[in-house]
Amino acid sequence: MTHLRDYASVTAAYWAFTLTDGALRMLVLLHFHRLGYSPIDIAVLFLLYEAMGVVTNFLGGWIGARYGLRITLFTGLAVQIAALLMLSMTDPAWTIALSVGYVMVAQALSGVAKDLTKMSSKSAVKLVVGAGDRGGLFKWVAILTGSKNALKGVGFLLGGVLLEYLGFEPALWSMAGALALVLVAALALVRADLGRAKGRITGRDLFSKTREINLLAAARIFLFASRDVWFVVAVPIFLYDQLGWGFDQVGAFMAAWVIGYGMVQAAAPRLLGRNAAERGAGAAKLWGAVLMVIPAGIAVGLSPEAMGWLAEASGAPLPAAFQPVLLIGGLLVFGLVFALNSSVHSYLIVAYSDADKIALNVGFYYMANAVGRFAGTLLSGLLYQFAGLAGALWASAGLLALTVAITLFLRSTVSLGDAAAAGHGAEAD
Repeated sequence: MTHLRDYASVTAAYWAFTLTDGALRMLVLLHFHRLGYSPIDIAVLFLLYEAMGVVTNFLGGWIGARYGLRITLFTGLAVQIAALLMLSMTDPAWTIALSVGYVMVAQALSGVAKDLTKMSSKSAVKLVVGAGDRGGLFKWVAILTGSKNALKGVGFLLGGVLLEYLGFEPALWSMAGALALVLVAALALVRADLGRAKGRITGRDLFSKTREINLLAAARIFLFASRDVWFVVAVPIFLYDQLGWGFDQVGAFMAAWVIGYGMVQAAAPRLLGRNAAERGAGAAKLWGAVLMVIPAGIAVGLSPEAMGWLAEASGAPLPAAFQPVLLIGGLLVFGLVFALNSSVHSYLIVAYSDADKIALNVGFYYMANAVGRFAGTLLSGLLYQFAGLAGALWASAGLLALTVAITLFLRSTVSLGDAAAAGHGAEAD
């Protein structure tokens, strides 16, 4: 296909960026927790990162549709390099107020960078897959999304290891240097104006969305808030403080979770069966309902009442490993089912979109994704500090109930009529 080489280059750059993004999150989380920051302080560090995702996805979709995805990709890589170098200049002697403000600004730049590069890669996929090929589209969206998350998991491990053995500043310098090489390669290899709309893009196009896209965006808010409410702050700090794990061990677990999650995403079309693309919204409803039960089950199992009842029923004290095994096992099951949900949602937004407006719709959708992450991040710090890990898990179950309620209004099948025609037209360019 005409755009295949450019798409491969965009995706490779996105993969490299994802490694630094995952590593940076773990570096900031563990480094500032070690310096004595509270769970709420740490959650605040990530708030501008998530908030800028809202703005970036909203305006970035318009920029990508008007000027092409090359611009959004190159800008994202350059901004991430600046964010890494800025973070390397922090000083432990600064007051907490100064450090939090400074790191929030640097994290805001990183949030802009992440969503520009993500939108570039996810929008480009429809230009190399026939829009009428539901199965093929589901497969490639799943592979891209799954590989990204697997690499982000490797980034979590990389961040924990770099912090343990290199330290905060050298880790940031090394990542900035590697990403600079990626930017140079991308400038040389990506030539086509991928994703540029054929018609004039107006301000109204930023807001004018179909019913299905609006519903998917609303569901996405609560879906990702349900993950980040325990993922961002609560579980990593619980593992470090309550279970006594080291930085590299926490990073390794978060990496394993995200890598496994990514592998399941990539395999979702095969795991869900040949008709998954046709069922689309039906699969989102089913797996959303299954997912909702899991965090509630973990919270119940970890409660003192449940552990006391189990100890009484068994006639002996529960082994010391009971709590970590239940938590880790439950979260791994959550990751598997969450990956299936996320893959179906990612497929649906691409399938419902016209090819020459794909950047606008993907940007709008991931703006909703960023809103969910913002809410989940803030709640993760607040709930862990005041209600513990159980409070975060119960909140996750409640947010998933809202996700399921919204997906009930989606059409059961995907209709690609106009989108298919638009997709074939785009391929002919």
